[in-house]
Amino acid sequence: MKRFMDLADFSRDEVVALLKLAQRLETHPEPRALAGKILGLVFFNPSLRTLASFQVAMARLGGTSFVINPGQGTWQLETRDGVVMDGAAAEHVREGIPVLASYCDALGIRAFAEGKDLARDLAETAFNGMASLVDKPLINLESAINHPCQVLADWKTMDEVKVPEGGRFVLSWAYHPRALPLAVPAAAVHMAAMRGMEVIVLRPEGFALPGAIMERARRAAAAAGGSVRETTDRDEALRGAQVLYVKEWGATASYGDAAEDARLRSQLTGWCVRGDWFSAAPDCHVMHCLPVRRNTAIADEVLDSARSVVQREAYNRLPAQMAVLHQLLSSRHKES
Repeated sequence: MKRFMDLADFSRDEVVALLKLAQRLETHPEPRALAGKILGLVFFNPSLRTLASFQVAMARLGGTSFVINPGQGTWQLETRDGVVMDGAAAEHVREGIPVLASYCDALGIRAFAEGKDLARDLAETAFNGMASLVDKPLINLESAINHPCQVLADWKTMDEVKVPEGGRFVLSWAYHPRALPLAVPAAAVHMAAMRGMEVIVLRPEGFALPGAIMERARRAAAAAGGSVRETTDRDEALRGAQVLYVKEWGATASYGDAAEDARLRSQLTGWCVRGDWFSAAPDCHVMHCLPVRRNTAIADEVLDSARSVVQREAYNRLPAQMAVLHQLLSSRHKES
């Protein structure tokens, strides 16, 4: 493994092997595996789990890490090409990113979608531009349209709670006062399809996932024996579901139009997951990548119930990312 950018870069068997490594490292740590190795972490956007879990993962494997938050104690970095830099940014990523990469053995970058141009975000234009500047192992800490570290942990979580590989996985839109990026829903629907599940995207009108995301998931499902479809019918979607994966995202029908997005979502505050959602799915697990707004996206009664596995998901970020780092940086893997 040279980069960890997208689960789609790996075969299903390779992902399963990575999860087995995560389980082994969780129960049989290797505290000297990455001795002397340094991980650089660049966060253009806020983080709690990704930031903390990667630092801890490196420490538990014997390595060290440094964190850069551009514009917070460092120079603000410009990501656009061809611009006249007469604004707030003092340095361009074309200089800054290669410098940071030269200081470490692997680099992780988090850069969310701009949320203005759907085609640009789907093409990962900004993230791929930075990735092209890195000559070291690179980790996607969340980009415009992907979050592979999160969904690797999600797969591990479903394995642990005995969700069948062919089970029903419902990715449901939930209310949020602002338009959020498509990275997690896009990654989650693809991950569940790759696992071979019956995947249903439950969302209101105007919030359908882009065709490119759905088609990519359908190809993964076809290869794994699963299926992918969309619906606005909550009762039908949840009937017999094993997993309800809750996530908020912006209105794709009016992507980049803040006023129209706000108008659409203002009518959808009822899309808060409550206990009565599960009358036809009594054994359904509730998942969410976190952070989650209580009683806005998911009610207290659900988050505090036995069906919620959000804390387990969050914990699993650590062993899953230990496995990624081990594969990227361990001399044993490099020699094999």
